[in-house]
Amino acid sequence: MSNLNFTHFTLGVEEEYMVIDPSTRELISHDQKLVLEGQKLINDKVKAEMHQAVVEVGTDICNNIDEVLRDITSLRQTLAGIADENNLWLGAAGTHPFSHWQKQLITAHVRYDEMINEFQEAARSNLIFGLHVHVGMQNREMANHIANSTRYFLPHIFALSTNSPFWEGRKTGYKSYRTKVFDKFPRTGIPEAFESIEAYDNYIKLLVKTNCIDNAKKIWWDLRVHPFYNTVEFRICDVPLTTSETIALAALFQAVCAKIYKLRLQNMNYIQYSRALINENKWRASRYGIDGRLIDFGKEEEVNTRVLINELLDFVDDVVDDLGSRHVITHVQSILENGTGADRQLKIYEETGGDLVKVVDFIHEEFLK
Repeated sequence: MSNLNFTHFTLGVEEEYMVIDPSTRELISHDQKLVLEGQKLINDKVKAEMHQAVVEVGTDICNNIDEVLRDITSLRQTLAGIADENNLWLGAAGTHPFSHWQKQLITAHVRYDEMINEFQEAARSNLIFGLHVHVGMQNREMANHIANSTRYFLPHIFALSTNSPFWEGRKTGYKSYRTKVFDKFPRTGIPEAFESIEAYDNYIKLLVKTNCIDNAKKIWWDLRVHPFYNTVEFRICDVPLTTSETIALAALFQAVCAKIYKLRLQNMNYIQYSRALINENKWRASRYGIDGRLIDFGKEEEVNTRVLINELLDFVDDVVDDLGSRHVITHVQSILENGTGADRQLKIYEETGGDLVKVVDFIHEEFLK
C-alpha cells in the first residue's frame, strides 16, 4: 500500500428506478406515494422525477465504498417494501422493455413544465433511467484536472453498465439504447476538456448570459464538474440491474479519480484525447457493450473491449487497497463473465421466445440482488 491520503474522495450515488404495474408489467404512475411514504423513512433521499413512473434515490455523502453499499442496499430495500405495500414493483434498467412514453404522466412541477415547454417531444420521450456517481474533490481546480483526464475511460465503464437493449417493445440492437434517447437533449455526451476551472466557469456564465440556460445544472454531459459541490459527477451509465453492479461501478469511478490524482502528485498525467475520438468509443460501447471492440488511441488500433477493461483494472490496481474497495471492484470480473444487464436481459428474451413480460419479471427479480 502506498498510504496516500484519499480521504477527500468521498462518494455519492444517485439511481433512478422504474415503477411497474405487477398485473400488466407496464410502467405506471405511483402518484408520488413512493416519494411521500419514502420521505417519512429516509427524508430527502428519495425524490420525484419528470415522469411519474420514475423514482430517484440518492445516498448520503459516503466516506468509502462500504458506506455506499449499505446506503444503496437500504434504499432499494426500503423503497421495494413501500412499493410492495402499494401493490407496485420496482426495477432498475436503462429503459423499460415495452412501455410507451406517450402513455406516461408527467409530474406537476414548475421545473418540468419549463423543460417540456423548451424541449417539447425530446423531454416528453425522455423515459430513461440512469446512474450518477459523485466523487469528492479537494477543490474545483483539481476537479477540472481529473474530469479532463478521466474522460478517456468513460466508454470503458459505460460498457460495463449497459442495461437498455429494448425500447417500446422492440429489440433495438443496442446494448444501451438509453443513451440514444438522451442524445436528443442539448449539452449531452462526452464533454470537451477545459484548460482551467475558470474556462469552464466562463463557459457557464456565457450560456447563462445569452439565455441558453438559466443555471449550470442544465449541463447534462456524461461527466461534469458539479456546479455547486466539490465533486466530479459521472453521468454516463445506465442504472444497473443489481446493487452489486452499482457498487462496482461507483468504486471504479472513484479508483480512476484517485489514480489520476496520484499521477498528478508525481507530475504525470494520462494522455487526453479529443471529444471526437472518445465519442467513437462511446458509440461502440452503446452498440456492443462489453462484446465489441474499442479503439486504443495510443496504439491506434481496435482492441477487444474486455481486454481494455482488464487493462483499466490493472491501471487502478495500486490505489484500490488505499481506497478499501478491492472486495467490490472484483465484481467487475463477474460482469465480464456473466454479461452486463443488457446481456442478461437479452438472454431471457432469447430463452423465452421473445417474451418481454418475462424480461420485466427478470428486471424486477434482480432489483434486490
